[in-house]
Amino acid sequence: MKADQQLRDRRADAVRAWTRFVEHGDAAEPEIRPEILRSWELSGAAISPDVSAAPLDDEAETAAYFSGSPLQLAVERVESELRRTAEDGDLVLAVTDAQTRILWTYGGRVMRRKAETVNFVPAGRWDEASVGTNALAIAMRTGDPSMVFSAEHFAPIVHNWVCWAAPVHDPVSGEQLGVIDLSTTWDRTHPIGLATARVLARLIETAMPRSRRFGAVTRGFAPTDPGLTLSLLGTAEAWLDGQRLLLNRRQTEILALLGLHPEGLSLERLHAMVYGEEAVTLSTLKSEVSHLRSALGGQLSSRPYRLMMPVRTDVEDVLALLGQGNMKAAVAAYGGDLLPGSNAPALVELADYVAVSMREALIADPDPTAVLRYIELAPHDTEVVERSLAALGTRDHPAKALLKGRLAASRR
Repeated sequence: MKADQQLRDRRADAVRAWTRFVEHGDAAEPEIRPEILRSWELSGAAISPDVSAAPLDDEAETAAYFSGSPLQLAVERVESELRRTAEDGDLVLAVTDAQTRILWTYGGRVMRRKAETVNFVPAGRWDEASVGTNALAIAMRTGDPSMVFSAEHFAPIVHNWVCWAAPVHDPVSGEQLGVIDLSTTWDRTHPIGLATARVLARLIETAMPRSRRFGAVTRGFAPTDPGLTLSLLGTAEAWLDGQRLLLNRRQTEILALLGLHPEGLSLERLHAMVYGEEAVTLSTLKSEVSHLRSALGGQLSSRPYRLMMPVRTDVEDVLALLGQGNMKAAVAAYGGDLLPGSNAPALVELADYVAVSMREALIADPDPTAVLRYIELAPHDTEVVERSLAALGTRDHPAKALLKGRLAASRR
């Protein structure tokens, strides 16, 4: 009851300060946080407080912009966690672009209806010049997490809301791509709201295509590094000097083995690594290598077979990060199993080694944020989740509820 009264008093103070600002400008200065006052000043110079809803951009153009983008892929990968957070807290979640235009939303039943009435929906523009002070706009403008409570919002249409937002960055370049926001009614304000926004922002960042860090391509983003770039974890893509190579499955496996053995491989050893005990002739392998040499512009020598250009692979990137003990970065760079479905003996063995190395490193250091990313790729690995929760013990952590939800879902 005491907490409820404190919230009501806080809301009353915010309404009083907002009224003084609207009526007398800087008269509200002693009563309001500096970042809110600054945002009110920016908002007041651009719009009237009586806006009825956020303006909408073209919905088809917004959807086209989001489709295939790094943000879209990342949200898709962690969508189950985002949805569960929204449903458990009756929140509405939103992800924006760098112009604070909403690209994706998901809400609990009550908040979804409230959000629709003010255009808190995809294509809605939530910058200060469009709809006034809100957490999304402040986080996007300042690059820092932000909370806006009740009448701290400039527009009365959201005076019944509380919002928490955190910036989302490109994990390779550091560029701020947008923000993630959590919103609900003011009476449901929670002390860990802002920390939860930060955790979800990190979750999206770790789910973003990381292969660009070692030059590979994901969803339309071509590598710029010269030489050969191989993305082998969870995907199978090869690029030479920024151009994608169109290879069949077996050629990709051969290229992967050559890329992972820069010293070169003899015909007989390569045959054993690719085919094992299969009754496949050496001539068949020679034919595949010939096609591969043509695709590589002749940059594949013979006796031994060896690639003649710089080579980078995501496998080596992940193993190097694990060796450095950089667990978060290793999980972020890990796209999944190495060439899933391959029956090449050497690749099957390497796939097991990478998967076991990743799992055992997480068991030894079950960082909650890293574990959240990992279980998107290995949803049935409950032991890692249990270890992370056990390591947290009674300590509060924004990821704790998400881990518990994932554990419960995997046991259904």
